[in-house]
Amino acid sequence: QLQLVESGGGLVQPGGSLRLACTGSGFDLEYYTIGWFRQAPGKEREGVSCIDSSHSKNYADSVKGRFAISRDNAKKTVYLQMNSLKPEDTGIYYCAKCQVPFRRCGMASSEYDYWGQGTQVTVSS
Repeated sequence: QLQLVESGGGLVQPGGSLRLACTGSGFDLEYYTIGWFRQAPGKEREGVSCIDSSHSKNYADSVKGRFAISRDNAKKTVYLQMNSLKPEDTGIYYCAKCQVPFRRCGMASSEYDYWGQGTQVTVSS
């Protein structure tokens, strides 16, 4: 069955780095936009970044210049490299699959139909 699995979260000090991975199975990941979202305690889920099937990328203003999204279709994996992390980056990070193949989905969660279970990222000294 279709599945998305995130990994790579953890505890990191401010200014540190983490690389998240989202591995897909049960579908042709290479044809779909994959998005990264996060949800902080007491806040709504927000879009962080997305990458479409042609490798075009989009970022939330809050992470531009610090985060980088990439994909390795041979490994069926999308990565989120997070640098210069701040306490406000803390939250559960989810990856999700766009509903329609080859569509350039943005960072609205309504455009995505399958979600991973999430991985916790905590930025604290």
